[in-house]
Amino acid sequence: MNSVRLRTGGLVVPDSLAMGPDPPSDGELLRAVGNGERGALAELYRRHAPWLMLRLSRRCTDPGVVDEVVQDTFVAAWRGAGRYRGQGEVAAWLWGIAIRRLIDQLRGRRPASLPLTEVGQGEPSAEERVLLGVEYGDLGGALRRISPELRAVVQATILDGLTTREAGRLLGIPPGTVKTRMMRARAALREELT
Repeated sequence: MNSVRLRTGGLVVPDSLAMGPDPPSDGELLRAVGNGERGALAELYRRHAPWLMLRLSRRCTDPGVVDEVVQDTFVAAWRGAGRYRGQGEVAAWLWGIAIRRLIDQLRGRRPASLPLTEVGQGEPSAEERVLLGVEYGDLGGALRRISPELRAVVQATILDGLTTREAGRLLGIPPGTVKTRMMRARAALREELT
């Protein structure tokens, strides 16, 4: 059987991963990254960078910070692939790295100013108005004033609609810690909004 060489961003996915018509799983790619195969990292980046950028941009309006966090995430994945225990989805593991990198980046930063809308844009949808209200209204200000760890839990559970277990998996913390941080976040938000 001839092996297939896949080209991704100038890097070639190794023959050991090109297993016929079925592309390698994320777990197989991550194991290959742990063995130092750069093409496997390029393929993971191709698969996961777009959604990571989208989700991170919902939490940070600075595209430069988002780009830097995504790059840091894949550098960390390159360096730490050997530590992945194979439990859970690779996407959740990458998200956990990304959200922790974003929290680190946002510590000590001043909140971004309200963006200017472009002339000629149509009326924002109801969903956009709600999200703008959450981001820039009283609640948005209160969210920016609580600690990044509490904010990440609020965003994962309330804004993204994840369960406690899913939020814990994505943030890299136990479900009990998610519940505790959510309780602390509610108290902090209540205090900020009164």
